[in-house]
Amino acid sequence: MAGTLQDQLLKAGLVNKDKAKAIGKEKRKEAKAAKGRGVEIVNEAREAALRAAKEKADKDRALNASLNEAAQRKAINAQIKQLIDNHGVDRSRGDISFNFTDGKKVKTIYVNAKQQNQLSLGLLQIAKQGDQYVLIPSPIADKIAERDANRVINCRDSEAPPMTSEEEEWYKDFEVPDDLMW
Repeated sequence: MAGTLQDQLLKAGLVNKDKAKAIGKEKRKEAKAAKGRGVEIVNEAREAALRAAKEKADKDRALNASLNEAAQRKAINAQIKQLIDNHGVDRSRGDISFNFTDGKKVKTIYVNAKQQNQLSLGLLQIAKQGDQYVLIPSPIADKIAERDANRVINCRDSEAPPMTSEEEEWYKDFEVPDDLMW
């Protein structure tokens, strides 16, 4: 038996040697082209799979970031609640109404005279916990403000600059009555 079909056609004289080479060359080109097309199809599918995996990873990363942010926010709120619970000043015996602004609303809490003085000097500040207001010392208020500045209300009289010793000397002759309410 003869080898290939090409050899058989050459022996039978149906094709000459040059034509057989051309046919062989054409077959190899087609095989190579078919092989190349197959590789491209595989690459397109692979690229689509890689793209889908990347999109899924990005989506998962965004979801994890939002979950981490929510967990961090919850932890900060718990820290603030603990600071307020541990360091809140008792104002149960307050009989003087103290007005302050929370955003655009004017709110009122009842404090005693010492607490009113400390609030105006900035030694005490007001912290929001839910819809309640709690008096806290200024160092604790600063710690809370580091975590969430919207939870602290500073009622210090910051509009008036501190008096100099010369001004204090001039005003010492004028006493303010104890029962004077602003």
